[in-house]
Parts: sequence; structure tokens; C-alpha cells
Amino acid sequence: MDNSVHTDTTSLDDRITHFLGKTVVPMFNALIETSGEHRKELIALRAGVQRIERRLHQHHTRQRLEGVRDDRPTVGVVAAMDTMNGRTFEHHIAKLLRRDGCTNVTVQGGHGDRGIDVSGLTAGGRRLVVQCKRFAPYLNITSPDMQKFVGAAKVLHTAEVALFVATCPFTAEALSIAGSPGVGTA
Repeated sequence: MDNSVHTDTTSLDDRITHFLGKTVVPMFNALIETSGEHRKELIALRAGVQRIERRLHQHHTRQRLEGVRDDRPTVGVVAAMDTMNGRTFEHHIAKLLRRDGCTNVTVQGGHGDRGIDVSGLTAGGRRLVVQCKRFAPYLNITSPDMQKFVGAAKVLHTAEVALFVATCPFTAEALSIAGSPGVGTA
């Protein structure tokens, strides 16, 4: 009977080292590489979520500061206008002008409109131009907005009546400019 111990030519330590080098280390390296990519993606996602949270917070702050607005039309009218896009809002204003007796009413809004969205003649035959802005209620029509409009209305379009229609309030400075003869706000 042979009691001699059979020894493998490769020691156990060598086999473990070989196994680690050929399987475990490459797996760890792959995990490290992909974790770096995933980490970048997670950081970008976190930044996006934080940006959205800031915007929501700003929006809620504006709503809270604004409170209930008594100077806006009834809820149904505002809700209907809020669902309109800019082009639909311009057509809605044109329809109201026609209803009130204006003629030759044309919607011009869009690229190249030279600052005027709707034009026509009043019931009395005076040249009328309209600028339409469907903005969120927490925004304002400012003095520069009104200055550009009045300049376009008077100089570029030789309007006798200029009407600036907006779904948001006008600043005091904008209202002061709107008080000029032949200019109105709605």
C-alpha cells in the first residue's frame, strides 16, 4: 500500500492566485468601470431632480405671494384663455374685435409680424393694431414691452389706435406709457 501523498505540481496558493487573476480581478475591474459610468449618470439625474425641485419651489412661492387676484376676469374666462396657445389667443382676440364691429381684422402674429399680432379697422374706420401676450399671471408687462409696442404701432404700422392685450398685469411704468393718446391696455 502506498502511503505517499500525491502532490500536484501546482500549489494551492498558485491556483488561488491564478483564479483571482483570471476571474475575480477582471470582474472587480469591470464593476469599477461601470460604477463610474453609473455614478456619473446618477449625479446628472440628481442635478436634474434638484433643478426641477427649485423650479417647483419658485413656482409655489410665486403663487403664494400672488394670492387671490381680484383684477382678473372670472375663473371660467381665465381658465379658457389659459388653455389657449399664443396663436389661438390671437385668433380669439381677433374674433372679439369682429364681434365689437371692427372690420378687415387680420391675425399677423408670428415671425416677421413687426411687433403686431392683429390689425384691422375700428367700427369708426381708424387703423387698429393689437399686441397679444398670453403670459402666466405672476409675470408682468413691463415698460420696455410697452415702449417696443408703441414704437412698432406708431412708426412701423402708422396705427391710430394701439391695443395691448395681456393675461397678466401691467407694471405702473407700462400703464403710464399706455396712457399715451391712442394706446390702450386690456
